[in-house]
Amino acid sequence: MNKPKTKYNRILLKLSGEALGGEAGIGIDARAVGEMADQVKEARDLGAEVVVVVGGGNIFRGLQGSERGIERATGDYMGMLATVINSLALQDRLEKLGVATRVQSAITMAQVAEPFIRRVAMRHLEKGRVVIFGGGTGNPFFSTDTAAALRAAEIGADVILKATKVDGIYDSDPKKNPKAKRYSQISYQDALFQQLKVMDSTAFSLCMDNKMPIIVFDVFKPHNLRKVLLGEKVGTLVTNAS
Repeated sequence: MNKPKTKYNRILLKLSGEALGGEAGIGIDARAVGEMADQVKEARDLGAEVVVVVGGGNIFRGLQGSERGIERATGDYMGMLATVINSLALQDRLEKLGVATRVQSAITMAQVAEPFIRRVAMRHLEKGRVVIFGGGTGNPFFSTDTAAALRAAEIGADVILKATKVDGIYDSDPKKNPKAKRYSQISYQDALFQQLKVMDSTAFSLCMDNKMPIIVFDVFKPHNLRKVLLGEKVGTLVTNAS
């Protein structure tokens, strides 16, 4: 039986740390990690090359640390270490599902992860392995959204898939406004003009400059990642043309 043809060959999946924290979005929830791993496996089984960038907000967020008196740079490094913890948790679950996975960290920690080396990451993808990038960009003052935009450009991803708890981008908060309109597609320019917070400004600018399409979708609905790969109308596409 032939595999269905995917719309995208090489994808970067951006997962928030909260996605691994379950209902509360705090700590590491085994069930939530399992659900994320199942979706990644489905994507890999379709033949897609999969890269994951995961946040660390379920464990520690640098900005919150600075609000509590921790120096911003130190807090950001703590947040980067949290992303590596999440990366290892996701790797463990994927390996148990039989999916060969490598973690590469922007902060060197040879005992638990490879250093980020672009050519090595590309080779892993060619061999069918999932690559998880931890440690953000390796620099304070940059978010994991920025890390996702940067790595997507470096590895030549076809699209960034930003996994969220909502089913796309709305013109206002759908939790506060029941009449909020969901966009099926929107241009970078319109998203900026309307101040729709798709990503932070640095990450969004990187995507716009590199013409990197972004799809914002609800990863908590089973099989949604698979549907996106097959070209179904899921979430909101951010691209050059509106």
